Amino acid sequence: MIELSALWYLLIPLAILLFISLKILREYERIVVFTLGRFTSVKGPGLVIVIPFIQQTVRMDLRTIVFDIPPQDVISRDNVSVRVNAVVYFRVIKPENAIIQVENYMEAISQLSQTTLRSVLGQHELDEMLAERNKLNSHIQQILDEQAETWGIKVATVEIKHIDLNESMIRAIAKQAEAERERRAKVIHAEGEMQAAQKLFEAANILAQQPQALQLRYLQTLSNIAEEKNSTIVFPLPMEMFSVFQKMVK
Repeated sequence: MIELSALWYLLIPLAILLFISLKILREYERIVVFTLGRFTSVKGPGLVIVIPFIQQTVRMDLRTIVFDIPPQDVISRDNVSVRVNAVVYFRVIKPENAIIQVENYMEAISQLSQTTLRSVLGQHELDEMLAERNKLNSHIQQILDEQAETWGIKVATVEIKHIDLNESMIRAIAKQAEAERERRAKVIHAEGEMQAAQKLFEAANILAQQPQALQLRYLQTLSNIAEEKNSTIVFPLPMEMFSVFQKMVK
């Protein structure tokens, strides 16, 4: 009876140690193992055995993390103050670096994203911010990815969500857009007038070279006037009659 009690006292601690040493990791999880304080390996997924009290572990998630950059006050290159916020998509690809190389990789990404966003947008004018978002997104993503690589982090995408302007700037942009539309309308009208004048000039040259064509055009004009049922029709005199009168006077 005494031996059975002693066996139970032995089996219970062993069961507890076995329970502590076994870890089950999902497909997207890894653990960074430190043996007596030194980095040993990265384990997972599945069933992992860890030596209690000798090995310490840190669990890491390898899924893509969506991080919202808080709204940032940015002054553009043309001295326009705007408020910008964005979103960053990143994931851990080297868990050991994310633990060893930086104290808190989430806070590091947050601060790096904010400073990079202000720095990059401050180098561009307001029109570029509004019209070339894809280019700016790629530029910011490239800078973040290069600097976060040493932390074992891959920055996949950066998207600028909103660029907020104050009311006075919105009114100024609206006036500028209206002036631009008026300018385009005037340019299009002037181009139309120039093309019409060019075509009339070409038609006049053709008629001048072919008197028969001029006569046909004259008859067609008379036909059009007659179709309108006017009570009074004015017949223009051909230029040849004036030349005859001039000869008679001489």
